[in-house]
Amino acid sequence: MGGGMRLSFGPDSVVPLVFGVFAVCFGLVSMVVKEHLFVSDTLVAFGFGAAIGPAGAGIIDPAAWADVHSVMLQLTRFIIAIQVLAAGVALPKQYLRTELKSLLILLGPVMTWMWLVSAVVIKMVFRLGFVESLLIASCVAPTDPVLANSIVRGRFAETKVPANVRNIISAESGANDGLGYPYLYLALYLLRFGAREAVTRWVVVVIVWEIVMSVVFGAAIGWAARRLLKHARRRGWVDHDSFLSFAISLTLLTLGTVSLVGSDDILACFIAGNVFTWDDWFREETKEARLQDVLDTLFNQTFFIYLGAAIPWGQLVGGAEFATPGRLAASALLIILFRRLPGLMAMARLIPAIRTFRESVFAGWFGPIGVGAVFYAMVAHEELQDSAYDGLQANAYLLPIVYSLVTASVIVHGITIPLYHVVSESLLPFGARILRNASPNPSLHIRAAIRRSRLYWESASDDDAGVHGSQSDTAVERSSLLRSRAARNDRRPANYGSASPTVK
Repeated sequence: MGGGMRLSFGPDSVVPLVFGVFAVCFGLVSMVVKEHLFVSDTLVAFGFGAAIGPAGAGIIDPAAWADVHSVMLQLTRFIIAIQVLAAGVALPKQYLRTELKSLLILLGPVMTWMWLVSAVVIKMVFRLGFVESLLIASCVAPTDPVLANSIVRGRFAETKVPANVRNIISAESGANDGLGYPYLYLALYLLRFGAREAVTRWVVVVIVWEIVMSVVFGAAIGWAARRLLKHARRRGWVDHDSFLSFAISLTLLTLGTVSLVGSDDILACFIAGNVFTWDDWFREETKEARLQDVLDTLFNQTFFIYLGAAIPWGQLVGGAEFATPGRLAASALLIILFRRLPGLMAMARLIPAIRTFRESVFAGWFGPIGVGAVFYAMVAHEELQDSAYDGLQANAYLLPIVYSLVTASVIVHGITIPLYHVVSESLLPFGARILRNASPNPSLHIRAAIRRSRLYWESASDDDAGVHGSQSDTAVERSSLLRSRAARNDRRPANYGSASPTVK
């Protein structure tokens, strides 16, 4: 008090200010942005973070607060854990059993395709060794559950995307974020050990302990949590607020327990969430409560603001000898085009959850690269600090490539739906929109238009003949008859001819 008033522009005041400004301002127009313009909040938050970061206005600088890599690793781990458990909770009753074949194909051949294609592109563009390319590609092989939320939720998804496609995209993004470890550690082991020892360690440590045991741990935690919560609810021991927030509490419990024993905590969170709602009881009880959505929105916006500010844009835009902007852009374009779409379309007939060609194109295109890629890049970066990996080119290439791919995916997948909406609603010919929307069977309207046109021109030709004096009384009667038939066709309902009339 005695020292007088002073302004503090440190991180403790500036950071809450800028995050609060974004949350308030975006919240005031969020309906317009998300439900009318179909722009995801993650894209807006990412752009805002880049604008206020060191490469933009310089209002915040995450590198000045703490080690960016350590903060990013723990933040991405927490965000992914919440999202994959939420994805498991949101799936329909016994979904892992009913769509097991679809998930096995997506998590097996399709994900392996994404890994290998990304590695080939990285090797071709940056001229790295193949195993080092596999290491970097393993970070971008999983699809992202955070960015997938903007595809499977909201007005566009509910009106345009079938439920079976929304569910399988959500399930795949939740499961394969925990399945990035086998691809990452296979490459790391091959770089460090001989082939025989690398494969042995990979099978025992990664496949058996981290993957299989994480499924067991996650299933046990989810089953026990469901039984305990039901018992407490019947006895009246749990209040409404604690009941609604139970999924968040379960995320923290699973994350801490499974990581304590050194298994795959991300995959365990997804399994725990799905087993927890195996009978649909919790999902139905909390259907009307949007607490999970509110928390997801706050966490996701906060993370993408931080990510946009933390990315070293100078390295990506300014370029370097090994990662020029041209090479980064070329690799991003090729990976977005070929990483997922061709493989999924080739396997679509074997995936029961994908029923049509259009659904295969949609699911193949929307395999975004986001928080999961940053998480695995931080894990790989931490592993590469070991002296056993000294001299590898992947040390210098890893983060620029992953950051550029995340940026490209956030932008491309973030504007795909708005572009689709603009093209389908604004740029199509007006007549084509009428034919498309007026009736379930547009061919009836096309035939009616052709018939009216023919009748009109026939009557017009008869009128011209009458003007020149060659039209007979019979022709005049025929012209009148044609005009009346055309008028009668114009008055027919849009669905005329869609069903055979009843003969009495």
